[in-house]
Amino acid sequence: MPADPIPTGVGIVHLGLGAFFRAHGAVYVARAMESSGGDWGILGVSLQSPTMRDALAPQGFAYHAVEQGPEGETVRPIDVVRQVLVAREDPEAVLAAMADPGVKIVSLTVTEKGYCHNPATGALNPDHPDIAHDMAEALPRSAPGYIVRALERRRAAGLRPFTVLCCDNLPENGRVVRGVVLDLARRLDPALADWIAEEGRFPSTMVDRIVPATKPEDIARLRAQGIEDNLPVMHEPFSQWVVEDDFVDGARPDLGAVGVQLVGDVTPFEHMKLRMLNGTHSSLAYLGYLAGHETISETVADPVFAAFVQHLWRAEIIPALTPPPGVDLASYADELLARYRNPAIRHRTWQIAMDGSQKLPQRILGTLAENAAVGRASPGLMLAVAGWMRYVSGTDEKGQPIEVKDPLADDLRARAAEGVEALLALRAVFPEALAAQIAPGVAAAHARLMQLGARRAAEEISGT
Repeated sequence: MPADPIPTGVGIVHLGLGAFFRAHGAVYVARAMESSGGDWGILGVSLQSPTMRDALAPQGFAYHAVEQGPEGETVRPIDVVRQVLVAREDPEAVLAAMADPGVKIVSLTVTEKGYCHNPATGALNPDHPDIAHDMAEALPRSAPGYIVRALERRRAAGLRPFTVLCCDNLPENGRVVRGVVLDLARRLDPALADWIAEEGRFPSTMVDRIVPATKPEDIARLRAQGIEDNLPVMHEPFSQWVVEDDFVDGARPDLGAVGVQLVGDVTPFEHMKLRMLNGTHSSLAYLGYLAGHETISETVADPVFAAFVQHLWRAEIIPALTPPPGVDLASYADELLARYRNPAIRHRTWQIAMDGSQKLPQRILGTLAENAAVGRASPGLMLAVAGWMRYVSGTDEKGQPIEVKDPLADDLRARAAEGVEALLALRAVFPEALAAQIAPGVAAAHARLMQLGARRAAEEISGT
């Protein structure tokens, strides 16, 4: 039975329509259409759960983006999403939408684990169960599988490929996704892989906006203002999107008109953001959670952790970075701390701590590797890794259980029980050479963490 036609005016299919994209990329696209027009409506795809579709469908897929600043809230209606499909319910409909000639861009926010790759190397994991399925079946399960099978259909129909626009926090995210897609395509059809490599485009991007999870009280607060919305998104005032301007046939919304930075090389921007923001976010999440802080704003309101994160930036992270053109990294750090301190943004440490095995290589280990290569000490980042190790053990400093959300949670818990050496031997996270380099420092940091607790261990490093 053929899939229903997609709504008119759709130019973008987005895989993984979660809160972040609805508060970031979708807002930019909506503003670009208001400014310059174009058929850039978004068809969202939930790869597994119908929750998003079921919440948004009764309100015509429109929702509200709520900017939360220190002075109060600003509510903006967003009506750029035209439809939401659930891939597990109807994979054929998703493939048909991606193969539609009107679709020029397939964007993604599927989190690090959604690429079915090895985070330590960036290569496709052919043993991943979803990839094994996608190599055997025509109707895929994984995000890379949907991209490959949809491009296969477009090639067979004589259509141009779509641009694949990754919006996840991965270093060189376009290159990583291109590599995963080409690897899978080559296993299925080498000629298809050659066509994708020659004709396809995978621009790298850097995305930045803090988007805390929407809570029931947020929905109730809007309702009290006369705004009915099953699934609004909360976000901070700050927003940044840096995109390599490399699209198939130049087809894209007029993003430059609404503040998107279109550049030739996004790498300096993404390294800055991944290491200075995401790296310290994760560091504060693990250590802050262990110290009993529920949110990032509460964590940096503690002078010990405020001093600790400033030490990370000043002594360990900034020295390992090349600043993007026109950017002063010390000023960027000051701006980050002000954002962290925004009391209206209740970004939970537990939320940021999720999927740490996938995030650690990009956010923290890259800086550790560069520091180790030049003999630069990294006691704060070593403590952050030790904090992750304590966190994934599943028990906090008071002996209470931690709900560890991670694709490797069971393996991590078992290795944590064995000790630091067993966790460092996990090659999906720690490359062998780096593990050997950082083992003494991480072991020492872990010992201090277990002896002193997270707060006092951080205090010892920052000297407060």
